[in-house]
Amino acid sequence: MSELTVVAEGGVTSSRGFVAGAARAGIRPDGRAPTGPRLGASLAGQAAHEGSDKPDVAILYSEAPCVATAVYTSNRLKAAPLLVTQKHLADGKARGVIANSGCANAATGEQGLRDAWEMARLAGTKLDLEPNDVVVISTGVIGTFLPVDKIASAVQAISLSAEGGGDFARAIMTTDTRPKHVAVRFDRFTVGGAAKGAGMIHPDLATMLAFLTTDAAVAPTFLAATLREAVDGSFNLIDVDSDTSTNDMVVVLANGLAGGDPIDEEHPLAGAFRSALTYVCQHLAREIVSDAEGATRLIETRVEGAASPADARRAARAVVQSLGVKTAVYGADPNWGRVLAAVGNSGCEMSADLITLWLSGPEGPDVCLYERGRPLAFDEAQARAVLHGREVRFRIDLGLGEGSATAWGSDLTEEYVRLNSLYTT
Repeated sequence: MSELTVVAEGGVTSSRGFVAGAARAGIRPDGRAPTGPRLGASLAGQAAHEGSDKPDVAILYSEAPCVATAVYTSNRLKAAPLLVTQKHLADGKARGVIANSGCANAATGEQGLRDAWEMARLAGTKLDLEPNDVVVISTGVIGTFLPVDKIASAVQAISLSAEGGGDFARAIMTTDTRPKHVAVRFDRFTVGGAAKGAGMIHPDLATMLAFLTTDAAVAPTFLAATLREAVDGSFNLIDVDSDTSTNDMVVVLANGLAGGDPIDEEHPLAGAFRSALTYVCQHLAREIVSDAEGATRLIETRVEGAASPADARRAARAVVQSLGVKTAVYGADPNWGRVLAAVGNSGCEMSADLITLWLSGPEGPDVCLYERGRPLAFDEAQARAVLHGREVRFRIDLGLGEGSATAWGSDLTEEYVRLNSLYTT
């Protein structure tokens, strides 16, 4: 299998033939942004984000037609731009993306649908495309109408370039403290991506948007199947606050400009493409959790020895979703019973007499807390030191089979409550 190489400062325009750009419309004139230090976010970086010059309208464009597909939020209250995008991607093709932050255009009725279509028309006019070749994305406050006139002015001001991927990633940020983007290469092909999300994050997608690009030619059926697999092993295994939003989607565009026969299940590079897409999705998913609203720690939960892969997913997700686990990690409290309780509440097959639980940081040491039905004596100071780290890992062996899964979450802090109690004010 071809090895993956990470592209320095890579993103959505690292793949051949993709250009992007962004401009400020002033959709939220207050320029609201988070104000507390966040896991992995420098104060200087946050100060830069909090400035009034942050772009909030962005365009991504491919110089060649693309095979395109997407996965969408499971929330039954779906936003207008998502509904428009579903129609535009029904033929499996797209060439442009227009996105805005500051207004979700959700729960906005017929006017919202008209406004979302108008965004597609504005981008289509600029890019010389039909509106149905444009994916439309919005994120921000639910229940407010888009200032379409401001967006129209911003679209005219956007300058597209191969260096515009960073501006694109910044423009889609809401309460994010930093842009999230990555790209990898395999053989002669590139897969790039950008995402946003910091709150209302829960498996089955979340308040997050992700845009993926590749210059590989990819068969439509294989692209759709590979995207679902990659999302299921990444974005569907993260949690911040158990809320699933109205606008979430992950879109992938493949323009084939690197040449070669379309990659499908039988292609020699099928496995390499699958690995590249999964790597990009998992990297962006971890970045979202690391930048969670108010977060000070990333929680990784690895479940092994489950009766099935589905059971492993249930257990891992339950641990990173548990408010009890989140608050214990925030307080550096080695209250490991909350982890086992979350597993027991997950619905997975389990026996208390077979479970073993370890706590560790990225560089160890592994602290065994519970082994096959019996609590163990452990060095509490050592456990607290691990819990004070920026990444806390739980490893759980259910002792029942071969199923395994890894999920990621964040701790829960007072800062999360403060941010979300003032979101619209």
